[in-house]
Amino acid sequence: MPSWAWHRAGLEPPQSRTIVETARRGESVVRAASAATDGEARDRVFISLRGVGIWTSAETRIRAFGDPDAVSVGDYHLAHQVGYALTGHRTDDDGMLELLEPFAGHRQRVIRLIYVGSALEPRRGPRLHPEDHRDR
Repeated sequence: MPSWAWHRAGLEPPQSRTIVETARRGESVVRAASAATDGEARDRVFISLRGVGIWTSAETRIRAFGDPDAVSVGDYHLAHQVGYALTGHRTDDDGMLELLEPFAGHRQRVIRLIYVGSALEPRRGPRLHPEDHRDR
């Protein structure tokens, strides 16, 4: 794919390189991730790919494997929403993990329930509208 096609899809060069590298190693990654017995083992498989961190690994575990315990540490809004729903105040990633500890094994399920059934933190400020550089 030409670089402009990646850009049109909203991806920068580092992201496109990660996708291409993962596709090249696709079968071995799928085999290793499927053979992993728990979330930490799957994290090690995904993080071994250049450009993949703990957030991407958790999101992959959630979507591809339906992991009921995966938590997207590093997500910009998640910790704030979980903290607000469970305590009425914002929290950081460490605070979120502490709040979710009693639900170990089902933390992703609790997060999903918070998003569909709890009062979400009020929004502040104007929304950001990404600028499209293709027209220039």
